[in-house]
Amino acid sequence: MNMLNSKYDFIIDVEKKETDKRSYRLTNIDMMRGLVIIIMALDHVRDYLMMGGVQDPMAQPDISIGLYFTRWITHFCAPVFIFLAGTSIGLMATRKSAKDIGTFVLKRGLWLIVMEVTVVATAWSFTPLGEPAVGGAIIIPLQVIWALGVSMVVLAGAQFMGPRICFALAVVILLGHNLLDPIWLNGTMFSDGTDPFWTTLHSQNSLFIGPFYVNTVYPLLPCVGIMLLGYATTFIFQKAPKERDAFLIKIGVAFLATFVILRFVGIYGEPNPWQVQEYGALATFFDFMNVSKYPASLLYILATLGLMALVCSQADKVKGWLKDTLVMFGRVPFAFYVVHLYLIHAFSVLLGVGQGFEFNQMMHFFPFYPEGYGVGLIGVYVGWALAVAILYPFCMWVAQIKSKRKDWWLSYL
Repeated sequence: MNMLNSKYDFIIDVEKKETDKRSYRLTNIDMMRGLVIIIMALDHVRDYLMMGGVQDPMAQPDISIGLYFTRWITHFCAPVFIFLAGTSIGLMATRKSAKDIGTFVLKRGLWLIVMEVTVVATAWSFTPLGEPAVGGAIIIPLQVIWALGVSMVVLAGAQFMGPRICFALAVVILLGHNLLDPIWLNGTMFSDGTDPFWTTLHSQNSLFIGPFYVNTVYPLLPCVGIMLLGYATTFIFQKAPKERDAFLIKIGVAFLATFVILRFVGIYGEPNPWQVQEYGALATFFDFMNVSKYPASLLYILATLGLMALVCSQADKVKGWLKDTLVMFGRVPFAFYVVHLYLIHAFSVLLGVGQGFEFNQMMHFFPFYPEGYGVGLIGVYVGWALAVAILYPFCMWVAQIKSKRKDWWLSYL
């Protein structure tokens, strides 16, 4: 037991830091971040290991409960992670000037964009010299790291206007961006858009740029709005614990209630209308909850951030090994993200070879895997548990280094 406890000496004791104005950032916010990146890994394991895997299995009306939940729970990852990134930047304002924050956030945002199109893109594809399935072009999937980086670049400038203006901008974007639905219809990851700039803001899109095949997976507009909202509402997390948690409960309930009402009425905020399904009440409920992630619709944002607020309000009640582990993962998010992609992709190569496929057949982006490859849902969860177990000592090591050293580059992990 003493050995186990010693591993967490670097993690700040919640009880001792109750009066520290940064204690929420150092524990509960990191706990939420750790939770969502672990859940995110489940979705990526499903992408790479599951038989007949598709990007959005929730669109299938006869989907099983297990597969539906496996995909649905991962919807919370991107918006929560982006929102908390904005909140963390807002908390920096208590000890840094706007100029210092702007410089740091701009550099970090640009760095994330560069990493997305190089290191992360290669992790997804394993074809850095070109993918034969798209004519030998180099695939660049612009996913959550891209969206996070661009949102940081925007916030680096917007934060000079102050939290109130950022809040107003966030409200305009998040409440209004679905007005664009009939103007720029949502495409798909491998569809060709007619206007790359605008579809990148509000729709998925793919286009060839020289030797590159660029796929916009996460449209930018709602992601920017979510980050601005996280920054502008930092004051919530600076309240006294009881007041903060009560406020978060009210927000969570209000968001979820608004989601249910707007979704039921169907007048605005979601381009994918629900309907009664011939497969029964459960299938109808599944369709009701199947809101748009690319781009994140208003109803998607209400549902995900509403539940996040409720979970955050209960975070202080989580104690012991579980919280310490989630906090540890949450303090090394980028290191976790990069390594977990390479690890999961390597799992898929080993699995494919073990199932009798050629090595070269598995050195591709998962949408191009051979027919007949993969495992069932139980195998996905086994792969997920194995990936998290392997990542645990690596992330512990990185977190310990970050706790003991103050090198400037460690803040980028």
